Amino acid sequence: MSDSAAYIRDRVRTVPNWPAPGVMFRDITPLLSDPHTFRILIDLLAERYAGRPIDYVAGIDARGFILGSVVAYKLGAGFIPVRKKGKLPFETLAEDYLLEYGSASVEVHSDACKSGDRVLLIDDLIATGGTMQAAARLITRLGATIIEAAAIIDLPELGGSSRLRAEGLEVFAVCEFAGH
Repeated sequence: MSDSAAYIRDRVRTVPNWPAPGVMFRDITPLLSDPHTFRILIDLLAERYAGRPIDYVAGIDARGFILGSVVAYKLGAGFIPVRKKGKLPFETLAEDYLLEYGSASVEVHSDACKSGDRVLLIDDLIATGGTMQAAARLITRLGATIIEAAAIIDLPELGGSSRLRAEGLEVFAVCEFAGH
């Protein structure tokens, strides 16, 4: 792990038993509220993709918007919001995915990208991978290629990053945490 990645990992706040007993919630808000830490995080992500042909950064609702829009700016790329169902005002494509207790859906505008476009997919955390899988399917349904699925945190024990790789996606996480 690089010094920058270790610095970021050390500043993630762990909130025990939230939102349910036994869950160790990994809170990224300390990374965002401290200007120095936020700059290191964004620079780390932007440097990873600098010089690579990326047309768009797709950020997943909601924390992926924060990261994705700034990384897109740094890379000179466009930004695609991947929203929860019913939040986008124009014609959309939707993709359902499973949650621990039910299902949900994400959407993108039908003209968000096109065949031949190269897209970096970004969110704050990879847990079971369902949201990122659904977002990747939406982007590929529009004809674009996912360059990589990126996150600040991976929770590998929950299997999301393995599921994403099994679907042929390259995966990058700044840091990992054991457990939930």
